[in-house]
Amino acid sequence: MPARTPSTQWQEQVAPDESERFARYAQGMVASQQRRAKKYGPGRALHRRQLVALAATLEVLPDLPEYARQGLFATPGSHDAWVRLSNGSMDVASDRKPDVRGFAFKVFGVDGPNALGTGTTTTQDFLLINHAAFSVPKSAAFMDLVLALERGPFALLGYLVRTYGFLGALRQAKKLQSVLGKPFSGFATERLFSAVPISCGAWAARVRLLPPREPGPSAAKLDWVDALGKHLAQGPLVYRMQLQFFVDEATTPIEDASVDWPESEAPYVDVARLTIAP
Repeated sequence: MPARTPSTQWQEQVAPDESERFARYAQGMVASQQRRAKKYGPGRALHRRQLVALAATLEVLPDLPEYARQGLFATPGSHDAWVRLSNGSMDVASDRKPDVRGFAFKVFGVDGPNALGTGTTTTQDFLLINHAAFSVPKSAAFMDLVLALERGPFALLGYLVRTYGFLGALRQAKKLQSVLGKPFSGFATERLFSAVPISCGAWAARVRLLPPREPGPSAAKLDWVDALGKHLAQGPLVYRMQLQFFVDEATTPIEDASVDWPESEAPYVDVARLTIAP
């Protein structure tokens, strides 16, 4: 199908109990952190194993289409950035263990209202994973799954059976295993995604980074930091940062995180280059 024109007619669906529910999720995550702190010391709830932090530069490209020239991307130029690479689990596990991989970066030198509407900010964060979509559509299902997973395999099984029934639980467990077990070749060779959209001025867009290198023949099950170091020894790593814009609710749903928006109708647009120097 031909590409569609980005639309501003997107809308969030805010449930009446959302504030209370999110506060309950926050309490659950804090409790998880406290339990894990007894084993690992202080740290994050998810993406606890932070692999490495890196200095980088984000260069916003010129001549972007109007719908992409918003906020950070309104003016061409260069920004300092920090990159954090991580494994997604609540545990500090070996890189060889199947997991979701995280690529987050903080961009400096911006000026605008913060996401919570409580003031202004001079930084903007982008949080990416090695999946184009989540395994569940809504935040409620995701958080219930995470908090059950944190309590152990029996709690997870009980949650899945209560929520999906016996046969449905088996299907969901298989789906979850496929997510965690997705092959990963390394942070220099994999595509990385926001999976869910963010606002971009009056538009909504998903974020993608295209990798600078192709996977090698022995890329599987490496030490990710060592693998990245070997790539950097060959020269800078330059990622293409792209945005994919909402076109309509049926094609590019805002509230269903399990849908990978089709590129044929909502193509990605290059907006910046993220460079990690040797």
